[in-house]
Amino acid sequence: MKRVRLNVVTKLFAATFVFVFLLYALILIGEKFFFERFYLNAKVSELSQAMASFPDEYAKLPPDKHKLDKLVGTLMNRTDASIAIVDEQLRQLNLDPYFLEMKVANKNQVITLPLKEMKSTDLPEGLHVGDTITIDGIYMDEKNTIMKPIRIARQSPSTNVTENGLTRVTAVISELMLPSQQRAHNPFYQDSLVADQIGPWLTQQSDEITQMKSGSFIQRKWTDPWSGVNYAIVIHRFSDQGGANYILAVTTLQPVSDAVSMLTSYSLYATPVILVILLLLSFVFSKIITQPLVTLSHSASRMANLDFTELASIHSRDEFGELSRHLNTLAGKLDQTLKDLKSANVTLREDLEHKEKMEQLRKELIANISHELKTPLGIVKGFAEGLKDDVAHEKRERYMDVILSEVDKMNELIMDMLELSKFEAKAILLRRQSFPVSEIIDRVAASFQLQLANKQVRLRLALPEEINVWADPRRIEQVIVNLLGNAVRHANPSSEIRITGVRERECIRFRIENEGAHIPDDQLTRIWEQFYRVDSSRWRKTGGTGLGLAICKHILDLHGSDYDAENTVNGVAFSFTLVENENKGGNDNEFEKE
Repeated sequence: MKRVRLNVVTKLFAATFVFVFLLYALILIGEKFFFERFYLNAKVSELSQAMASFPDEYAKLPPDKHKLDKLVGTLMNRTDASIAIVDEQLRQLNLDPYFLEMKVANKNQVITLPLKEMKSTDLPEGLHVGDTITIDGIYMDEKNTIMKPIRIARQSPSTNVTENGLTRVTAVISELMLPSQQRAHNPFYQDSLVADQIGPWLTQQSDEITQMKSGSFIQRKWTDPWSGVNYAIVIHRFSDQGGANYILAVTTLQPVSDAVSMLTSYSLYATPVILVILLLLSFVFSKIITQPLVTLSHSASRMANLDFTELASIHSRDEFGELSRHLNTLAGKLDQTLKDLKSANVTLREDLEHKEKMEQLRKELIANISHELKTPLGIVKGFAEGLKDDVAHEKRERYMDVILSEVDKMNELIMDMLELSKFEAKAILLRRQSFPVSEIIDRVAASFQLQLANKQVRLRLALPEEINVWADPRRIEQVIVNLLGNAVRHANPSSEIRITGVRERECIRFRIENEGAHIPDDQLTRIWEQFYRVDSSRWRKTGGTGLGLAICKHILDLHGSDYDAENTVNGVAFSFTLVENENKGGNDNEFEKE
């Protein structure tokens, strides 16, 4: 089975999505199973801390029930819990934590608010000390000191209270204790549960409660059988005047139950949307994180293929940016090293080729020397043996002339071969200077007067006046000697040789043309080779060493000349160019090394 290759983007995307999804699932599970328990523990801890100081405050109270009511009411508002005090027999003390105290007929009158018969909405909002209120109620004693409030309002109602048997009291509030705005939505109902429902429940827990030690507490979860609301009950034991008392706090868990239920319902609708957002964020996150790594990977791949034309372009100051800079530095050094190696290889290859060429030249030189010297040495040997055998006296002079002639030819051949070997070994450097080339042509032409006269060949010069060229005069004279000598040897008797010079762009093109036999077209390019002769059977008759044109080729190559040989209508023409002095090139300080 072919294994699927996942790139780093896909892996990071999958890992990020799975990790965040598991985290989200754990949060949902925690909310479902642990959030309510956490809220319960936090609420119990808060109640325990608040109830811990109650015994000391309770012990300091004077024997006044109204003071105890105020203390309990204050604790209930602070803890958002219903408070009850139970004696050693688990009987609840009668407490009235909510009241209104007013001055009526110069007398303070306290009106307690019944827990079972009132709701928060029965009280005007925002009552404060100093507010004037009207209370319609019924006095419960003969001295009219205890009133059961039926209706409480800021302004006097328009109803006639006397018709309902009620008594109306309008006065200014001097002190009050009402359920705090932060209490549960129906604190009066919750507080009434303590008296009506928790009391019987306590008797069921009597064994555990009565065995509590002073300062310890127990907590329980209790469910209202009527509403189904869960409550947390915390009971503290404290000692008072040698006896055991208990303070009991009841707080509703309805808010956290509602919150958990709401979160569960909300999660059902929010989870698909969160999953989509999570997919998008995971993809964007993975692209952002892996983009520098992908860029570096591509750069490293190009470097692995020895392509250093495009460098990594990450300029951040983190580890990716540092790695990018290191890669670019490595690429630069590798590129330079490779260039140095290539240059060294080229040089080494050229050296090897030059060495092989020199070795080949050496072999060819030996072969050519052997071949070229074989004939004249044979001739010299033959005529020398004739002299040794004491030939006729009249022949001795001719024998000696032949021997000297062959020796001169061998000397000329050896000198040309030595000259050519210097060129082949690149041991010749030019000594360039500006000089009038017409003077050299005239001097060379004068040296060929005897040969020209013997063949009755006319020499005609057509050169521009005052031509100065930038070249090595000694080497250029050697070229002219070789080309003119070649033209004379192969010219027809009583013919004409023409030497012309024509300006051509920035150079002067010189042309030496004779009238004689043509060179086969397929051999025009080979005549520059050493020892190459068009008619090898007649070379001893025409003369020459077979090296003149090869030497000319090397000299003209060193001058950068454009040279050529072509058949004309009546003969053969050799041409070459030289840089005119005004357009000189090359190095003024080049010298010949021999």
